[in-house]
Amino acid sequence: MPGGLLVLWVWQLARRRRDRRLYARSRTVPVRERIPLAGGLLFWLCLIAATSLVVVALSRPRAAVSAVRTAGIDLIVLQDGSASMRVADVEGSRWQRSVQFLRTLAESVTWEDDRLAMAVFAKLATPQIRLTKDPNTMFFFLDHLKDQPPLRLEDNNTWDTNIESGIYWGMRLIEKDEELHGKSKNAKAFVLVSDGQAWSGDVERSLRLANARDFPVWVVGVGTLLGGYIPDVPSEEGSDTPTHIRAILDRDSLIRIGSRGGGAYYQLGKGDDRTIANQIVDRTRRRAASIGVEERADELYWRFLAAAAGFICLGVLSLRERGELWMQAAGAAIIFEVISSLTQ
Repeated sequence: MPGGLLVLWVWQLARRRRDRRLYARSRTVPVRERIPLAGGLLFWLCLIAATSLVVVALSRPRAAVSAVRTAGIDLIVLQDGSASMRVADVEGSRWQRSVQFLRTLAESVTWEDDRLAMAVFAKLATPQIRLTKDPNTMFFFLDHLKDQPPLRLEDNNTWDTNIESGIYWGMRLIEKDEELHGKSKNAKAFVLVSDGQAWSGDVERSLRLANARDFPVWVVGVGTLLGGYIPDVPSEEGSDTPTHIRAILDRDSLIRIGSRGGGAYYQLGKGDDRTIANQIVDRTRRRAASIGVEERADELYWRFLAAAAGFICLGVLSLRERGELWMQAAGAAIIFEVISSLTQ
């Protein structure tokens, strides 16, 4: 049909050229008169071209594309759950602020090839989530423990921060996943969220283990340099007054851990959470290995539809008659109404 319309358009153009020559011979004017070669026929040529492009788009053309596919990332979150994380020197408490950031981090990964795991540590570490591609597992944990850490304040083990234990159990999570599912090509990294109140453990030793396996440690500090008091501290035996312990952000120690761990240090409140999360994800993804060439078919129909719309706009610009312009405006309004009703 577009081919037949094009033949008809060429015939109309030939008639117009003949009439143009006859008109020029029979009409005498004081100035040279310029008559457009195509005139209103230009709109119909654009309409025929747009119709042809729509026909091609309806055939759903595709193009074979070869792309190098890279592996995903495995982020092992090491969340500090010690007593100092209950200090309310940030929005809510340090724990609540950490959970808020972890939700942003979980929203920043793709959850296709990317996986997340999580361990909470104080004096001892307790794995909470194994490496998983299921976002519901991560968000379920964050929703149910957004107010308080899983470690009770009454336990003695809560009154300590052993970052070495946290990194060690992060390594164990990776090793357990390799035992169950085999070695993964995903780029692996630790995300340590803490206030840096490290009172025990040999952090240097755990960092050497992480560096030996090329697992960078991204450190996210939470808290303020002014700090605050840990709430609900039990009284010492034989004392009528409670013992108040002040906890501050040990930023210098966290910076050293991030530097020696092959990663970097970030501080919540010194930048947007989304920016920090995206930087961690992007910098980890750059370490991912290639897993081969992927063949896929890209849809091209939208390009033909866009070209058809461009021809319609070009044709409308060539119109000069007011009646034709009103007809085009009415047609555009009808199409807009139909599209709006279909998308609701």
